[in-house]
Amino acid sequence: MSLPRVLIFTLVACLGLALPALAQTHATSPLDTGWRFLKADAKGAEAPAFDDSQWRVATLPHTANAGDGEDGPTAGNSDYYRGTMWYRKALELKALPASKRLYLQFDGAALVTDVFVNGSFVGRHEGGYAIFRFDISRFVTAGRNVIAVRVSNALWPHIAPPGGDFTVYGGLYRNVSLIEAREAGFDWLDKGSPAVAVTTPKVSAQGAELNIRVPLRNTRTQAARLIVQTRIFDAAGKPVLSLSKAINVAAGATAQADLKGEVKTPRLWNGRKDPYLYSAVTEVSDDRATLDRSSIAFGIRTVRFDAQKGLLLNGQPYEVNGVNLHASRAGKGGAITRADIAEDFDLIDEMGATAVRLVHYPHAQMAYDEADRRGLLVLTEIPLVGHVPVVTQTLRDNAAEQLRELIRQNLNHPSVIAWGLGNEVHGETAAIAGLLRELNAVAKSEDASRATIYAHCCVADDDARALVTDQLGFNRYFGWYPEQKGTLGEWADTYHKRFPTKPFAVTEYGAGASISHQDDTPGLVVPASGWHPEQYQALYHETNWAMLKARPYIWGRFVWQMFDAASDGRNEGEKSGLNDKGLVTYDRQTRKDAFWFYKAQWSKAPVVYITSRRFNQRHEPRADVKIYTNQPQITLTVNGAKLTTQTAINGVVIFKSVPLNPGVNTIQAENGAYYDRVRWAFNLPVESLISASER
Repeated sequence: MSLPRVLIFTLVACLGLALPALAQTHATSPLDTGWRFLKADAKGAEAPAFDDSQWRVATLPHTANAGDGEDGPTAGNSDYYRGTMWYRKALELKALPASKRLYLQFDGAALVTDVFVNGSFVGRHEGGYAIFRFDISRFVTAGRNVIAVRVSNALWPHIAPPGGDFTVYGGLYRNVSLIEAREAGFDWLDKGSPAVAVTTPKVSAQGAELNIRVPLRNTRTQAARLIVQTRIFDAAGKPVLSLSKAINVAAGATAQADLKGEVKTPRLWNGRKDPYLYSAVTEVSDDRATLDRSSIAFGIRTVRFDAQKGLLLNGQPYEVNGVNLHASRAGKGGAITRADIAEDFDLIDEMGATAVRLVHYPHAQMAYDEADRRGLLVLTEIPLVGHVPVVTQTLRDNAAEQLRELIRQNLNHPSVIAWGLGNEVHGETAAIAGLLRELNAVAKSEDASRATIYAHCCVADDDARALVTDQLGFNRYFGWYPEQKGTLGEWADTYHKRFPTKPFAVTEYGAGASISHQDDTPGLVVPASGWHPEQYQALYHETNWAMLKARPYIWGRFVWQMFDAASDGRNEGEKSGLNDKGLVTYDRQTRKDAFWFYKAQWSKAPVVYITSRRFNQRHEPRADVKIYTNQPQITLTVNGAKLTTQTAINGVVIFKSVPLNPGVNTIQAENGAYYDRVRWAFNLPVESLISASER
């Protein structure tokens, strides 16, 4: 019996990319252009002959809520669409020998995806944020082929997320590609994994034990004896270890090759100090040829959480100063590009953060790659967030499957220090705690080397939901939400005294700020109101950071959030549909004052920054001038005249009651070669003011 013939791309313009010449290895080709899109359901749209000529043309990444030209959702705006949508694409293919397989890969599609090829149903994926693949070999034919994809971002009670304070963008909001591989080799259906997993269970200065897991798949009609070889290279390309193993894989079956070895005197991945990466090049061959080849990066390090000293990276205390990051931006929603991701991490780098929490779902692989390369510690989690009315078996199964995908796809990243099982899950306590226990067991079975963590809020600190995971993160907003009484420092001391052996992090703290709202003496802000002055956010972070910094037993502090982010249910601040607690605006164009506060606290780059620069129309003859800096002293000059020099206290200098002249005043703060300058008007109409340029 012979296998049906499979297909390879012809070198046609619609694909835009030729396949690599190395036929013995898998080849990946992007499928991001030439799609047709409809923001509605359409009966019969899976059929090859269906007329989609009136549909919109779409280029991936794409979303129904921003990628088609709309400026993102707002609360109560009908443009925010939750429902069914369709994508269709035609391909010209030609036949190739039966020794090949063709896989269709989606880097992310929200939330439920049904895939059809030439009218035949290929499969369904339930979950919006992970890589998934289908073997489409038997569905394609020589000549014209039509891929049709039905996607729904509707609320599905059995699929995480059940809720949450963020917009669920729908569509093919990440890239799509085709993988051509041999009929025996890596298992490309292993839950979207890169097919090679490296863990380091024991690490010392003398050596690091490596466990390498290689899932294999044999689609031949006869058994195959496959030889797996992995070579480890250091960052300079020097080989440091070679391992191999032969394994028999039955016809039409899967298997797993486990290789073990040791890297002598390893150079450790050491966060921002030294994000050193090795590479593992793995080949699968049979007695005749090399069948497939893969190269993945990994790092060697140890992570330990201590209830007194905080986080220990490679045995040494490590400052975990982090931000929360949502993967969306103005005008694009969740359909962000590689350049967008790089820009986000550039800004995180600029501020001097040492960690990032990727909320509230798995992010694109490039985000984890950037964290590895830059030395940022990562918390990552599945989208189990919000209110769960009933914990059903189907929800349990879906959450567990999404957790398996998260772990297998990200196991190799040294930046990842814990697997997140959920965030602020509300509902019946015992049922949710039971769900978390099941997920904790899944995480341990997939990866015993990392901790699990849950982000806890809004119920008792010792609630059953807070007692399941290895680590606990608290989302605390003292000083912002009025229902949270007291201060962050008082709460932390009380918890630490009550549970002195339990390490914990503050996974969220923050306050809203709209850059058009300016008030140098803000009173108590009502979060649900339309008034979120930028100065209040800055004061909030000055106060709370001082309390966190003074408590080294808190192993991590994560600002909520790095950038303003879409939340369709919100109606507050200057714009509905937006959570404005970001340190940078949603369009990434404006660094708020609080950004510069943290840059002065965390970054080694020289910082001199005058706050309230957008409050440039003054109505009082005197004003306080506040500067954020990491310089020891600041000299203030007003209208060319030097006034005085002051010493910075905790990165802040305040010159009190500085006189302003009628008209435009030029104010400069400096320390040697480092300076900042703003222009404030006193008793002038707005149109007469020549503003300093934004930085």
